Amino acid sequence: MSHPISPLAPERLPDLPVVAGVRFATAETGMRYRDRPDLLLAAFDPDTSVAGVFTQNAVCGHPVTWCRQILPRGRARALVVNAGNANVFRGAEGDAAVRREAEAAAAAVGCEPQEVFVASTGVIGQRLDADRIASHLPRLAGQLQPDAMVAAAHAIVTTDTFPKAAVKRVTVDGQEVTLAGIAKGSGMIAPNMATMLAFLFTDARVEAAALQDMLQTAAGRSFNCVTVDSDTSTSDTLLCFATGKAGNGPITAGSGPFARVLEELCIDLAIQVAKDGEGAQKLITVSVSGGDDDRSARTIAMSIANSPLVKTAIAGEDANWGRVAMAVGKAGVPVDPAALTIAFGGIAVARDGGAVADLDEAPVTAHLKGRDVAIDVVVGRGSGKARVWTCDLTHGYIDINGSYRS
Repeated sequence: MSHPISPLAPERLPDLPVVAGVRFATAETGMRYRDRPDLLLAAFDPDTSVAGVFTQNAVCGHPVTWCRQILPRGRARALVVNAGNANVFRGAEGDAAVRREAEAAAAAVGCEPQEVFVASTGVIGQRLDADRIASHLPRLAGQLQPDAMVAAAHAIVTTDTFPKAAVKRVTVDGQEVTLAGIAKGSGMIAPNMATMLAFLFTDARVEAAALQDMLQTAAGRSFNCVTVDSDTSTSDTLLCFATGKAGNGPITAGSGPFARVLEELCIDLAIQVAKDGEGAQKLITVSVSGGDDDRSARTIAMSIANSPLVKTAIAGEDANWGRVAMAVGKAGVPVDPAALTIAFGGIAVARDGGAVADLDEAPVTAHLKGRDVAIDVVVGRGSGKARVWTCDLTHGYIDINGSYRS
């Protein structure tokens, strides 16, 4: 079932570059979708390092379990992704399906199965036809192209209304380094980690341990700051592959310009996920300051962003700041009610624990009629602060999820 493209979608994908050492191929398997690609094979040159962050849902997908097991090796040669079937909660059969995919991909590209990362997204609990996937991989290996990242972005989506991609560049040791990423995510989006699937590719030379540190930090400030519906997916997978082809000296520390740009890339993709929230009409940025520390500020921000009452008020373009105050109070962390200040679009509607007297709501209403809505909250006099992204909650969310399996 197709749905209208989100009004928050970018006009087009960015110009996706060739990342040296990375090649892509896609196929239509027909397992769930018709007349569209739903299988991705990516191949990486030898000595490509890899880092990953995965869902914290205890009922995680079989591909997540596989990726966690092989990640400590720090090396990758291939990635297999299918859309339409999540391969979750299938017991030994689900584990065997992942191994079948990994072994088939390894044979096709010439590597060990433990160098093949696997991700799946779609309906939970259904049997994955791994043999069908495996049957396509030898042909895909022969069709790998370095300039096929756009096709890759399209192949991994499910209920998304638009593919998501971003590109950044940075200079390291006098060499220009490219970072590019694709993501899918629209519903069942909440930490940890909130994206469903995201794959990042760079030609930088980065040691695996440093890449893991940087990716973990970047995820905490991007994908783990996004929520659509407060439901943490079983399949959330964020992987970053670094081929080392840019010619820079090895990056060995989890800081510096590369780390900064990696975080920017993740934020860009995470915001695109929020913009494609199922049924979304508005992007909501929630900023909290004055918390006891950053952790407590983030807890409050997520409480606001996850509140159905707040999200429906924004959908209705109603500056109901009482719902924001409620969400602050229920977060379960210390706040100073006497300092509580709430603003929409930079216009205070409540200040120092009370309503703003003689408020002119016209500019507030005008802000809420826009596509980008900002909610700024001060909860005390501490130094803690946080910023998270969500979307409004409309009837479209019910329409999409009520028909998801049909």
